[in-house]
Amino acid sequence: MLSPKDSPLGKQLGRYVCVRITRMDDVDVGLFDRDWNNTIYFFAMNADEQIYFRYGGRDSASPDTYLNVDSLELALRQGAEMHERGVKLPPRPKALYPREIPLLVQRTFAQRQCVECHLIGDFQNLQREQDGVLDKLTHLYRSPDIKTLGIELDVPKGLVVKQASGAAAAAGMQAGDKIVAWNGAPVLTFGDLQYQYDKVDRKSTKVTAQVERGASLEIALPERWWWTDLRLRQSSVDPRLDFEDRPLSADEKKKFGLPADGFASMVKYVSDFAKIRKTHELRTGDIIYAVDKVERDDLANTAELFLKLRKKAGQAAALSVIRDGKRIEMPLQSYQLSFRK
Repeated sequence: MLSPKDSPLGKQLGRYVCVRITRMDDVDVGLFDRDWNNTIYFFAMNADEQIYFRYGGRDSASPDTYLNVDSLELALRQGAEMHERGVKLPPRPKALYPREIPLLVQRTFAQRQCVECHLIGDFQNLQREQDGVLDKLTHLYRSPDIKTLGIELDVPKGLVVKQASGAAAAAGMQAGDKIVAWNGAPVLTFGDLQYQYDKVDRKSTKVTAQVERGASLEIALPERWWWTDLRLRQSSVDPRLDFEDRPLSADEKKKFGLPADGFASMVKYVSDFAKIRKTHELRTGDIIYAVDKVERDDLANTAELFLKLRKKAGQAAALSVIRDGKRIEMPLQSYQLSFRK
């Protein structure tokens, strides 16, 4: 670390043995489990490789929404204090090495290339898809956003709540509360909280937050609480579509004679690459009311989400579209992201 040794952050770093991992070839990625789309991530652990805390995490707005020097210094101080008190820690996670992921081996070791961080999560998902165990809600829509629950953190102060609204406020959370556990798991940093939130079963309807004043708050999870913006994610199992849409309102569905429980949506953006890649011929303002003649879905509230959840990258689909009051059929050809070295 470049922090001066006599600075507040430098003094805290001096209490640790600091190691920077630059390539993942022989690193235990089971121990360092995380959402691999984070820009930077720290683990604080003891000599038995038991983790005191994770420091990192992000949202769709920015890679460093929850990162700053003050919060890192705070986390380091609290972690060192845990060590000094001999706090009991969870057991070491099960080991997993890159060489145990066959598709990753083909992409890296077999080509005499290094294993980079961004490849791990992607090839884990490709392997899951090949093995038939990919769950897109869990594996593609990673790191749910706590702001969806109405939780805004005072970032320099770690897990102190700056403002609570929505479901969090309804559960009794207040400004000034400090979150100390999430669904029963102790949390010290936002990285800890996001990691535990990401582990919540996507079928769950509630999550429990324990705050320092002793209250245990049961927060109702809103519909599609797991949804996150996929644009920041370099994911090969995400079918790329070259458009974005928004759900139609109840009045809009009624106006066009569409089912109230359908996933009809209006196109709000079309990428210039749609013409180049010949993905589709959608225009802004088009209404997509069915995909392959399907108009309803248990999870999706837009055609875009339906395609993301129900199609593999590279698969084709038939869109039913309303344009200028007329109903037309249109082919769509999704594509698969390819990594560059």
